[in-house]
Amino acid sequence: MTTPAWEHDCVFYWMVKAVLAPILRILFRPWADGIDNVPRTGAAIIASNHLSFSDHFFAPLPLPRKVVFLAKSEYFTGRGIKGLVSRVFFSSMGEIPVDRSGGEASERALRTGLRVLAQGQLLGIYPEGTRAPDGRLYRGKTGVARLALEGRVPVVPCAMVGTFEFQPPGRLIPRLRVRPGVRFGKPLNFSRYYGLETDRFVLRAVTDEIMYAIMKLAGQEYVDAYAQRLKSGRSLTLRNHLHRPPADGASAGPGTSGTTDAGVATAAAAAATTAATGTTAAGGATQPGIDDASASDSGPAGAGSR
Repeated sequence: MTTPAWEHDCVFYWMVKAVLAPILRILFRPWADGIDNVPRTGAAIIASNHLSFSDHFFAPLPLPRKVVFLAKSEYFTGRGIKGLVSRVFFSSMGEIPVDRSGGEASERALRTGLRVLAQGQLLGIYPEGTRAPDGRLYRGKTGVARLALEGRVPVVPCAMVGTFEFQPPGRLIPRLRVRPGVRFGKPLNFSRYYGLETDRFVLRAVTDEIMYAIMKLAGQEYVDAYAQRLKSGRSLTLRNHLHRPPADGASAGPGTSGTTDAGVATAAAAAATTAATGTTAAGGATQPGIDDASASDSGPAGAGSR
């Protein structure tokens, strides 16, 4: 059996970090808060919002432990010089390629993540599954909950702050006037749900509690919809606008997506009710986004970005 890169590239990881860390600190002056909330030993999940490509650098930068992140498989399959550089960099950092097509691919990613946790390591994951298109926080996918419950490990909420302004999607050169930062919250313990990792209501409640903790740390506006669906909707709207002439008297502007701003209070209340009663939402508690929980949603949210 071939040994995964993240298992044998530990030395190279620290070499790369030793070289990059001083450069990043001098050039961009990143700040960090709550480092002591990250366990010094033992397995744990670092669950973070995802605003920018630069999150891959600044999230693990201040930590004295290696973080194995789940990263989209496209980072490892690119062609040409750019693809080679991307593949070498992410492989050297011990990141795990994740196929985000769902189904069996998500299950394989889940098992790989559990293997990392079983070895007592820190596993990094972006529950939104993709970069936020507009700097807001979107509904998390329930893969993070499955990993926490099946791996029986705490979840450390992590908030990237300012990285969207520092390097928004599509921008190559960072804005030097913006100081990127990372904030780690107190570990979340979900031991009360152990043994219920197949209950989709529990998975949604756990995920919402994690996202609420991230929202409080980051100070972001919450959108009760999946970021990837919003991106897909925008792409479809743009394509329709480009290829379909407007009707007489109609505006030529592209349509807007159907996301709703709200749902955090409901999510927090549902999670709190579940925690207090020790029961699942099957008894009638309202769970935001429960209708969207499906088999494909149950795999780990990919760490990748678009």
